Amino acid sequence: MDWTYWGKPVPNMGDINARGLIVGLAPAAHGANRTGRLFTGDRSGDWLFRAMHKAGLATQAEAVSADDGLELIGTIISPVCHCAPPDNKPTREEIENCRDWLTATFALREWKAVLCLGGIAWNEVHRYLGVRPVPKFGHGVESKVGDLMVLGCYHPSQQNTFTGRLTEEMLDKVMLKFKNLSQD
Repeated sequence: MDWTYWGKPVPNMGDINARGLIVGLAPAAHGANRTGRLFTGDRSGDWLFRAMHKAGLATQAEAVSADDGLELIGTIISPVCHCAPPDNKPTREEIENCRDWLTATFALREWKAVLCLGGIAWNEVHRYLGVRPVPKFGHGVESKVGDLMVLGCYHPSQQNTFTGRLTEEMLDKVMLKFKNLSQD
């Protein structure tokens, strides 16, 4: 198959004036890599943008293409890795190769809150912030690092949503908390 979009890095997306940062894992191979926008055109994005819309952080609940009119409010989304990793699990080397993106994102401004989608995002955000040992990840956990509040959320992957490990109610609750912390 000729997937010309495969393996191209996908940039951050969001509101240029954001004070809230959502950190995910990596672009989905046939979602963000295909559409050119994070969480767009895949089921994880269906869950994420629906929750963001309910919380007032997105102008619409669906993301099907990069030109569908979706805008984020007060939030930027950045993955730990900007290229789709094999088997959806980045190696340490891939994470290190993309560290400059995370560093540049954190350097944009003083963030009020960070929402980590999954354990890898949680670990990498804490490593970047110099927190040792890294606090244990779980859904709804919180970590205060100086004035910054870091929240943990199970990733809205099909593996988590199909099994019920992450429900819409769980995602909506943590998204609303993130909004309140990042936009107060």
